[in-house]
Amino acid sequence: MKWTDIQHIAEELNDKFPDIDPKTIRFTDLHRWVMELDGFDDDANRSGEKILEAIQAAWIEEAE
Repeated sequence: MKWTDIQHIAEELNDKFPDIDPKTIRFTDLHRWVMELDGFDDDANRSGEKILEAIQAAWIEEAE
């Protein structure tokens, strides 16, 4: 899984953190959680604010 697998990342985060409201997360936490996902294999420096925003938006949609 790479940073560009936004929907897959959102699904994995939703499964791993069902009690977290993705609307209230900090990007530092989001970045760390993505890096810790099973199967995630990408460079930590390849993410940026736009990617994290897209992951957060997809996670919010997934959670609803």
